[in-house]
Amino acid sequence: MGDGKKLSSLDASFLYLETPEMPMHVGSMAIFRLPEDYRSDFFEDFKAMIASRLHLAPILKARLEKAPLDIDHPSWVEDDQFDIDRHIFRASLPAPRDRATLERIVGWMHAKLLNRARPLWEFYVFEGMKDNEIGLYSKMHHACIDGGAGAALTNMIYDISPIPRQVEPPTAKAKVEQEPRDIAANLLDSYQQLWTQPLDATARSIELPRSGKSDIGSILFDNAMYQIESAVRFAGNIPGMMKSVSDVVAKISDPESRDSITSMMSPPSILNKSISSERSFAGTSISLSRAKALAKQSGGKLNDVVLALASGVVRRYLLQQGALPAKSMTAAVPISLREEGNTAANNQVFGMICSIATNVENPKTRLETIIAQSTKSKEMSHPLRAFMPQVSNISMLGAPMLVQVLALLYGRSGLSDVLPPTANITVSNVPGPRQTLYAAGAELLHIFPVSIATHGLALNITVQSYRDQLDFGFIAGANILPHVQVLCDMLPEEFALLEAAYAPPEADVKGAAE
Repeated sequence: MGDGKKLSSLDASFLYLETPEMPMHVGSMAIFRLPEDYRSDFFEDFKAMIASRLHLAPILKARLEKAPLDIDHPSWVEDDQFDIDRHIFRASLPAPRDRATLERIVGWMHAKLLNRARPLWEFYVFEGMKDNEIGLYSKMHHACIDGGAGAALTNMIYDISPIPRQVEPPTAKAKVEQEPRDIAANLLDSYQQLWTQPLDATARSIELPRSGKSDIGSILFDNAMYQIESAVRFAGNIPGMMKSVSDVVAKISDPESRDSITSMMSPPSILNKSISSERSFAGTSISLSRAKALAKQSGGKLNDVVLALASGVVRRYLLQQGALPAKSMTAAVPISLREEGNTAANNQVFGMICSIATNVENPKTRLETIIAQSTKSKEMSHPLRAFMPQVSNISMLGAPMLVQVLALLYGRSGLSDVLPPTANITVSNVPGPRQTLYAAGAELLHIFPVSIATHGLALNITVQSYRDQLDFGFIAGANILPHVQVLCDMLPEEFALLEAAYAPPEADVKGAAE
């Protein structure tokens, strides 16, 4: 990593929104199985393997460097005191050393903030589990990474055979500092380019020089360069944004679209309250091929099946509590903006709100309703994609301090208890590898996501596909859902109900057999 790379506004927002009750890191609970003839020390082997590959993911050795007085976004700088023993730990799992115990400990550990004085990631290895299994809990701050970049990081950590691949060692790079005259020359070149190229081409390619230093004068200079770049990019993107505005206005003017907007309004529920600093976590798995077959039968997508399963679980739980809203609940669904092959360690995501038909009793009708609603939500949100590159990187001097104060005020004031919820739950689906993976000779069996619960959105259900399975991770504020395992246990039953709803009638099956 170079001398310093300033965080984008979207990446930095995860730092500013973080409070003791609302940690902003994401992670996973991976389950491995050691070979029967394994005689080595898995923890030491795993740590040595990660140490040899750190250069493949420079963000793992980068720490935050704050701007003076928090007047601008912080930067990533290489940690010259990096010590891998402060990031990979051998953890202890009490009896009975099973997955349920591991899940409870992961929930407890996920509530703890990362140390911002060091690179923002930690791995915990739990040995001695039943059936020769190993547990690995990992967490990394969301300012570093989103789901797409997390999948790229997975490729760095894991191998496709029990024998770890050899990775070329890093090549030494000499640090080059720009002289003031170089900065001035680059600035003149950029100014000339601004007037000699078409505006749309300039908007795509303009890159003004930066000092890369952390004193106030340099920060003000760099921010001025950034504001000029942003203005030029904004001007170059005006045609595309005007088209998006026109599309949005047309949709709002359409009576059917107004009905869609109404369906995306979220009713208040017991899941939309302020959360405590404790977490409850649980994981479960279902068949990926069966879920895809169900999506094909219903005429929808895999995401629709995931939403239907989340809807069924939440509906059943709230019915048991006597707290199911009469109006359909909604889900906040992140959508990746990451292009194929882009493995940059940053956030490239926006989201949509989708009705999940919790007011529909029949599982088949519920899934069909969700398919229709998700299609409408995608149509409503699609024109907004053009705005995201502009909105996600807005920079304003003094914003870091202001946003942090507002985030703390929002959490401590309990506003999420009284304001209408933006959505009722968060549901995310992250595609993963289909082939079997290994780490330090151990076979990866499962990788359950451990995501973020926030004030007003106490329940997060994130799904990771791996091999022929979908691994669901349920994370919740423990003051709202102290035993999220109850919901997790309902998911296989909801999946069986959905499959049964789409199964051919018994008479048809007998006729086909004859």
